[in-house]
Amino acid sequence: MRLFELYPSYTDIFITATNMHKAGFVNIVGNPNVGKSTLMNQLVGERISIATFKAQTTRHRIMGIVNTPEMQIVFSDTPGVLKPNYKLQESMLAFSVSALSDADVLLYVTDVVEDPEKNADFLEKVRGMNIPVLLLINKIDESDQKTLGDIVERWHALLPKAEILPISAKNKFGTDLLLRRIQELLPESPPYFDKDQLTDKPARFFVSEIIREKILLYYDKEIPYSVEVKVERFKETEKKIHINAVIYVERESQKGIVIGHQGVALKKVSSEARKTLERFFDKEVYLETFVKVDKDWRSSKKELDSFGYNPE
Repeated sequence: MRLFELYPSYTDIFITATNMHKAGFVNIVGNPNVGKSTLMNQLVGERISIATFKAQTTRHRIMGIVNTPEMQIVFSDTPGVLKPNYKLQESMLAFSVSALSDADVLLYVTDVVEDPEKNADFLEKVRGMNIPVLLLINKIDESDQKTLGDIVERWHALLPKAEILPISAKNKFGTDLLLRRIQELLPESPPYFDKDQLTDKPARFFVSEIIREKILLYYDKEIPYSVEVKVERFKETEKKIHINAVIYVERESQKGIVIGHQGVALKKVSSEARKTLERFFDKEVYLETFVKVDKDWRSSKKELDSFGYNPE
């Protein structure tokens, strides 16, 4: 008589053991403008994070969830690591540091041009971690083989325990291999979120981020970094979404720049944001935007808390 006949329940145990569900938190960290958000969007398959050519575009920690029947990967995009000059940047750095404490797998993203020893303090924290660290050298399409080899050697000396994978997030080169490696490293676990959930953020958050993305694209100098967007009204019906959003700046002079002559600049931002929101929600969107001055909001803990910059 065979084992499965002696112990009928053993069959179920065997099947369960060989088909265990995997789930875990895969956190993406690195310096500003190395392609973290582009990578996140490629891995998740949706535009979850702002990805522009300007540094410091991601301010919050944003989760994007990939689901299959066998696994759930909870990716977390974080602000770029930087030495803070004001309280907003202190909160941004805290989001990045918090990503080191709850990761099952860490993706440390660099590129072919940055100094490997930049932000040595943060790098030291990564070096001391006891979880799998995948060091991703991004933008390899902008380098040659010899230079890339030298970069790999320098990084191996700095993070000897890390696995090094050259990628090009923009061109989707190496991302399939990366996903397979992440799946291999994930611990066995039931899912942390519902299987139909794409992110941990509410709809209002993405409205704010999409409007802020347009501001980053259409304004120069200090304006994009002095702006915060707050959704005051989000009313959804079967066919349409009504949104009222306030764009906060720090000074009256900035308010004039954001609005522009006869309101032309603000109308352009609102129009482009509305088009993106309609694609994002797959619905008609009615968007009203207003501009208000909130003096020195980037240095006020109370204001930062009200805008959701609290990593705890």
